[in-house]
Amino acid sequence: MYRIGEIAQLSGVSTETIRFYEKEGLLKAPPRAANGYRVYTDHDLRRLKFILRGKNAGLANADMQELATIRDAREQVACRDVKKVVDNKLAIVRAQIEELRAFESSLLHLSEVCCGGDESAAHCSILEALDDLMK
Repeated sequence: MYRIGEIAQLSGVSTETIRFYEKEGLLKAPPRAANGYRVYTDHDLRRLKFILRGKNAGLANADMQELATIRDAREQVACRDVKKVVDNKLAIVRAQIEELRAFESSLLHLSEVCCGGDESAAHCSILEALDDLMK
């Protein structure tokens, strides 16, 4: 049995993070001891570490909620349902990467056309290019 500070230390997160995950429904609120302290179990610690590993992989709270629910009922759920959660996130990440590549290309072009000198920006090619985009 662990108190909130202990489970926080064992998992490497703050007590505020644990309370947030409880509020978000990622962790179930544990029972309280007679002294009012939250009492966590090894099961809670394993679930918290599961959530943290998913978060470190880039999964959102909603994704982790879904995966944790599936994890709790894994005998009644198909593996494809788990994969679907990850594949959906992967598609989002890939789209973001493409968008970032387009941003990079645009910024690179703007940077390359600018002399970057000490003269006045009255005729700066970056400003002119951006003004032209607005026409």
